[in-house]
Amino acid sequence: MTYEEALEYIHGTKKLGWKLGLENIRTLLGMLGNPHEKLKYVHVAGTNGKGSTVAFISSILAKGGYKTGMFISPYIERFTERMQVNGKEIDKDDLARITVKVKCCVDEMLKRGLHHPTEFEIVSAVGFQYFYEMNCDIVVLEVGLGGRFDSTNVISTPLVSVITSISYDHADILGDTLEKIAFEKAGIIKENGDVVLYPQDKSVEKVIEDACYERHSRLHRADFGKIKPQHCSIKGQVFDYKEYENLEIKLLGEYQLKNAAVSIEACRVLAGKGYELTGEIIRKGLKNARWPGRMEIVNQEPLVMIDGAHNVEGVKALAKNLEVYFPGKKKILIMGVMRDKEYKTMLEIIGPSADKFIAVTPPNERALGAGELAKNVESYCKNVIVSDTIESGIRTALDIWDEDSIICAFGSLYYIGEIRQYFNKQEDKTLIDLYIDDY
Repeated sequence: MTYEEALEYIHGTKKLGWKLGLENIRTLLGMLGNPHEKLKYVHVAGTNGKGSTVAFISSILAKGGYKTGMFISPYIERFTERMQVNGKEIDKDDLARITVKVKCCVDEMLKRGLHHPTEFEIVSAVGFQYFYEMNCDIVVLEVGLGGRFDSTNVISTPLVSVITSISYDHADILGDTLEKIAFEKAGIIKENGDVVLYPQDKSVEKVIEDACYERHSRLHRADFGKIKPQHCSIKGQVFDYKEYENLEIKLLGEYQLKNAAVSIEACRVLAGKGYELTGEIIRKGLKNARWPGRMEIVNQEPLVMIDGAHNVEGVKALAKNLEVYFPGKKKILIMGVMRDKEYKTMLEIIGPSADKFIAVTPPNERALGAGELAKNVESYCKNVIVSDTIESGIRTALDIWDEDSIICAFGSLYYIGEIRQYFNKQEDKTLIDLYIDDY
């Protein structure tokens, strides 16, 4: 099996499996010899900020000398981004080889009359097997969806569970209230564990507190009142947190300071369990952390930013940050979005700030058509353009750009990777490299 064939197999299982619960993934991993039981974990759930928090914690652990696996979803440009060890993506040959191994187990499950695993269960199994074969000291594991029935939740009590910001998303699956969504996220809290929480809505916190009480787990909160911003620019941010002074991060946005604080608290819990994560290691890890596709500047002249904001809270943060970092600049916005998202509310928030608006259709069966999106934009912005392709949307934005403008693409992770690739291919580019380069 080649790498391309492996991807074809994995993506081809998208519509084959769906069974609520962890029975399928347990069966599949059991056939592989339960590789997940031989690893240690930091488990991260939440609606917004999961990926950034995973990146911060992984970078700190790697700087501490630990062989650190990182499991994320979705990816921006390459499928191999989903499984990394110390910032290095899984080799394509390794992915193909392990996929063959997993496929053999899936075939055996079907022979026994069992349910076909879902695409994410298969990806999770590949990841667990890979991290086991790489002999990782620790794996930072991002939940795919929810928490309680997510296939990553097959693990036993992790060294620390992290709950990031929770807001409305995937309401059809997770529930239509914050409390219901929080209940699903709280499913990653295990017996006698340690939980680090991003402080937020009291109704959400109550659900997390109750879960910790029921499962005899210790709850640790980040203290956002102890965050003291010192400086911010498009190159990064400097801030103090508790006893840590002049911490630097490359990631933009006020919310990233909060994600960094949550990550610090998670590492303090790990330090209490014997991990050598000094203040200096935390400092170096934060500075070295990269997370593509989130308030990421992919081109300097003209200035082009991409952001994966795809729900109401994410768009609120984006709108605020565009004003903080680019006051007085005209905004050329490119948007593509899934039709099951609250795109009308998202447009209410960010639409009025647009000088020009370009609607695109992401390459996904759930995508809202660009024409339909454009109709909804017209209430907020009169200069609306519909583009047939993502690339034509980029080219249109570049054509209408002037020195008083910035270009920002957002709305879905399913297409911003294509924009990133477009600028990576340009010869006369000035890019800020967002890959982890210095483990």
